[in-house]
Amino acid sequence: MGHLSAFVWVLLVIGQFQKSESRCQAGHPLLNEIEASSIPRLAKQAKESVDHAFTETRSNFKQLMRARSFTPFELMGYFRQATGNTRNALRAAEKREHIISLLGIRLDASNCENFNLTGEISKPYLDTLSSESGCASETRMIQCPKSDVYRDITGACNNKRKPWLGAADRAFARWLPADYEDGISLPRGWKEGKKYYGHALPLVREVSNSVVQYLDEKGVLDQERSQMFMLWGQWTDHDLDFSPESPVASPNRTRAECAATCAKEANCFPIMIPANDPMGNRRGNCIALFRTGPACPTETIVREQLNGLTSFIDASMVYGSTASRAASLRNKTNNLGLLAVNDRFQDGTRPFLPFDANPNSPCASINTTFEIPCFIAGDSRASEHMGLSSIHTLFLREHNRLAGIMKTLNPTWDGEKIYQETRKIVGAMIQIITFRDYLPHVLGDRYQREIPEYSGYDEDEDPRVANIFSIAFRFGHTLIPPFVYRLDNNYKPLGDNSKVPLHEMFFATWRVIKEGGIDPMLRGLLANEAKLNLQNKIVSNELRERLFERSPNPGLDLVSFNMQRGRDHGLSGYNSWRRFCNLPAPRNLGELTDVLKNSMLARKLLEVYKTPENIDIWLGGVAEPFVKNGRVGPLLACILGRQFKKIRNGDRFWWQNPGVFNNRQRTALGQVSLPQIICANTGIKQVPKDVFRANEFPKDFIKCDRISQLNLSAWREG
Repeated sequence: MGHLSAFVWVLLVIGQFQKSESRCQAGHPLLNEIEASSIPRLAKQAKESVDHAFTETRSNFKQLMRARSFTPFELMGYFRQATGNTRNALRAAEKREHIISLLGIRLDASNCENFNLTGEISKPYLDTLSSESGCASETRMIQCPKSDVYRDITGACNNKRKPWLGAADRAFARWLPADYEDGISLPRGWKEGKKYYGHALPLVREVSNSVVQYLDEKGVLDQERSQMFMLWGQWTDHDLDFSPESPVASPNRTRAECAATCAKEANCFPIMIPANDPMGNRRGNCIALFRTGPACPTETIVREQLNGLTSFIDASMVYGSTASRAASLRNKTNNLGLLAVNDRFQDGTRPFLPFDANPNSPCASINTTFEIPCFIAGDSRASEHMGLSSIHTLFLREHNRLAGIMKTLNPTWDGEKIYQETRKIVGAMIQIITFRDYLPHVLGDRYQREIPEYSGYDEDEDPRVANIFSIAFRFGHTLIPPFVYRLDNNYKPLGDNSKVPLHEMFFATWRVIKEGGIDPMLRGLLANEAKLNLQNKIVSNELRERLFERSPNPGLDLVSFNMQRGRDHGLSGYNSWRRFCNLPAPRNLGELTDVLKNSMLARKLLEVYKTPENIDIWLGGVAEPFVKNGRVGPLLACILGRQFKKIRNGDRFWWQNPGVFNNRQRTALGQVSLPQIICANTGIKQVPKDVFRANEFPKDFIKCDRISQLNLSAWREG
């Protein structure tokens, strides 16, 4: 069978079962026989196939590391791997889907027709599926302690009645039912020519070329938002969601073969390149893409996607979302509650992030002269680009700085107490900066409407990150400028490499170590503008043509990825989400023009999609004009506002919830700011008061000695 996965065979099952009147109603002897005797045997077959695929994928990445030969596609796949507990959860979910596919083959071979897999499988059967696949152990009831002072690193037990809500390695929430081509798992647009609302879906690359492509980067900078505004959005996203790719390719091909052949089967979901696209001359017929790995559902066989992170703003990108990752990041040479730091290089007298233990990590191949490995942090994407590496480093230093003060204030505390108290403070810092400072710049005048004042923890609130949010929050890709700037102490260009094209910054950890550390990068983020999302210049071509570019291998198209990923996740089209948010759903060119306030853009969209119903949700969301004083349109304001309100209200450890901090501590935390953290952990001497606004040096900057510091005396015991 090879690496057989569920999707292709489930489609076959549904198609074959609709030939005649049903012979396999509930209670049919064939179904009873399958329920009684076949699952263990099918599970054994599924286990062998899935385990082989997982082993093969890991072996392939090891070979690539030894050869130091990563294409852009392979780089993206490497950093979307599941590890640790997430890998175990993904493996169980893949086995479950494989068993379902094998059941489909068995029923088909027995001429069992018109059996409704989604509606007529009994609960005992679903329970057997979960048990035999390993999903039962992954979704088992969590035993929570009677009392807890600190949040669990996995997010479990935040909600005492439903301890799995918001925990890592569970399925994303669904706010609308999954919208799959076969009702179970196949993405919309899978079958060529399949019509939706009377029209076939266009290729996402065709949409990228027709609607998003533009010729020059002139006039794209935002005169009101800084690059730090752009980066904080990505930093926050990496605290909330990570959906790893599945290591299982298809029944007949390895991942490499899927990429080479542009096969569309099982988890191989290539982005096909339309005729006359110049990218086709550089890379062939497609951009390879693998589907996001499934999660273990309990009451359905409809495919859900796995979130490998906790759904809470808890600084998991600093500390991790699993006990093993958290332990690996700690300094084990003393009992001071510190995080581990780099043992080879320093940024002056300040530490860098530690390196990946594997010297052949992909970052080492970016510059073979220096061979600097990737960094490790709470989130696996810490080395994706210099901006992320810099902010990860900043918060590593802040943890260790605060931990040192805590030890001075409380000499009797052991390392575990210091670590947990400091982790709690850092999590609160990120909550405060995100809600008080960042989100108002995103939502503008809609902020108070979407996220009203905090009124306390709500046990009935579902804090899970929604599947739609994992795509909608990618609006931040429209804010990324084509160049990265590095500035000196006087906020002047730093030598010949002060202005670097974005594509040269991906995985370039060597630039952090060998070209001045994080200070020049942070100054560039503070003093330069983000890109402005213009309706005729939505995403920079550095991301639309040159994502992860590695000479001689051409780069990838992030715009196409975003739309294809939405289809992969079973997300409905633009109008479905407009209706969900009680917004008018445009039906024709005139109504779409009214919504977008742009007739040319509306016409372009309808030329490729034919109907507003079929517009991919990511593109429809970022195409809308901004709400007043914000940087998203009404639809994304609704989705993002709803999500952040749920995350806050459903978090028992939210910093404002009574009992999490005492009154003095909450008062102290109210003085927290990102400028404060930058001043305390870098050599930067002047900062803007509002780091998310576009700022001009020296007019909008103040000296660090005028920035108030966090007073930790409220944490002194006795």
